Amino acid sequence: MAFVKNAEHQAPVLFPGGWYVAAEKTPSPFFNQRPAAADIRLLVIHNISLPAGCFGLPYIRQLFLGCLDVNADPSFADLAGLEVSAHFLIDRQGRICQFVATGQRAWHAGVSSFAGVDNCNDYSIGIELEGADDTPFTDAQYQALAQLSRDLMNCYGIDAGHIVGHSDIAPGRKTDPGPCFDWPRYRRSLES
Repeated sequence: MAFVKNAEHQAPVLFPGGWYVAAEKTPSPFFNQRPAAADIRLLVIHNISLPAGCFGLPYIRQLFLGCLDVNADPSFADLAGLEVSAHFLIDRQGRICQFVATGQRAWHAGVSSFAGVDNCNDYSIGIELEGADDTPFTDAQYQALAQLSRDLMNCYGIDAGHIVGHSDIAPGRKTDPGPCFDWPRYRRSLES
């Protein structure tokens, strides 16, 4: 599958400097430059909760900002020293927080491949939903995700076929956004 170049797309008023005007700006230290040849051409949908299955707590933000107290919960022990980020997080109320400018490479995909091209972080935007594989997402999250996705698609020329789950680009290693994510509902919302 060949990727369509999107060099003619510029960051319009919705993404000045790569920061979404509808998001809370909370810069993470965990990012770097995309390869010079990399075009943004993929959206990756994730889910995250810390501790697993618990919502409304400050730990996801702390993880992405590098200030998580790994002693706050026994399940955090494996997160010590982890440097990870996403471009966006949508909480259960539909609030959007942005950690990395869209033109920069966030560290969300890990070992990954899409359409035969490895290192999805190089050319993707990562969107985390506060949630878990076995918990339905909220209406507010679907609404915020649809608007953000449409704005990113319009800005960067990403087509709907280039929107995937983390499980699609890291099969066998990742399961998110999980079976409770309503792909048909989300795909319909992109057409509105």
